[in-house]
Amino acid sequence: MRNSIRKIGNSAGIVIPKPLLAGIGAKPGDPVDLVVEDGRLIVERARREPRAGWAEASKRLAAEGDDGLVWPEFANDEDEELVW
Repeated sequence: MRNSIRKIGNSAGIVIPKPLLAGIGAKPGDPVDLVVEDGRLIVERARREPRAGWAEASKRLAAEGDDGLVWPEFANDEDEELVW
């Protein structure tokens, strides 16, 4: 698919057709990584950091009172005999 580079202020850009975005699993507004390899510009969907957003989600759950244990504590029969 042929496209052209367009001037955008002091920068330049291209319009990426929706089917091409879908091909990398991205949509408008998603972060992307740009790399130049062998004279080619490569656009990749940015990978999310593991556990991204977990801290905010846990704060929200605590504020809503929905942060209790899902499963009860599991104990072993011999736990009472342990000496610490």
